[in-house]
Amino acid sequence: METRTFGQIDVILPSLGEPGVYLSNVTSLEGGRGTVQDFHYANADLRELDLSNARLLSGRVTGLRAQRTRFHDVRVDSVEFDSSDFGPMQWTDSKLSRVVFRNCKLMGAALSSIAAENVLLDNSKLDYATFNDIRATGPLVFSKCVLSEATFTNCDLSRVVFDDCTLRLTEFARGTYQDCDLRGNDLSAVRGVAELRRVIIDRAQQAQLAEALTAELDVTYGEDLDGRR
Repeated sequence: METRTFGQIDVILPSLGEPGVYLSNVTSLEGGRGTVQDFHYANADLRELDLSNARLLSGRVTGLRAQRTRFHDVRVDSVEFDSSDFGPMQWTDSKLSRVVFRNCKLMGAALSSIAAENVLLDNSKLDYATFNDIRATGPLVFSKCVLSEATFTNCDLSRVVFDDCTLRLTEFARGTYQDCDLRGNDLSAVRGVAELRRVIIDRAQQAQLAEALTAELDVTYGEDLDGRR
């Protein structure tokens, strides 16, 4: 069982290299009775990818390009998504376990009511993404991801790790962030600083949070007023 360690947590990765695991090439993610298992889906160029009440079990998706993606009630277990562009994505009411997104584009994605356990987003672009009611029921890691102007609302990100991510104007709205590990990130331009109670940071990041809070409060400095006289 392969794992990767980030801070204080270990992420269990998909077991695709285990003895006896053979992935068959498939031409669609729509399987019989809504289940696709032990699969490799590669280099598809789609106008739309629409899955509902589906199960993706033990597989790999590589080189996917979709102009639009909609997932609803999709269970994903032991799956790798690599070098894929999902276009504008809507993903709702789903559960992810032992899932990796590597070198993927989910820019502007709208993700809602998703439970995530042993999920790793690695070197992926999530600019302008909205995360609503995302629950980390187990290890969840964003590593070297771009989350510029992304928004987290009503999320439980307890013990989630952000590792060397771009968090420019990333907004942490109301939610639970206890033991969320923000070490190693530039926090000077995040929004919603007051919501980040009980997170983990380095001492050097105190100044960054102060800078972010000052910008959020839109304060006026007295010396600037004096200069207007």
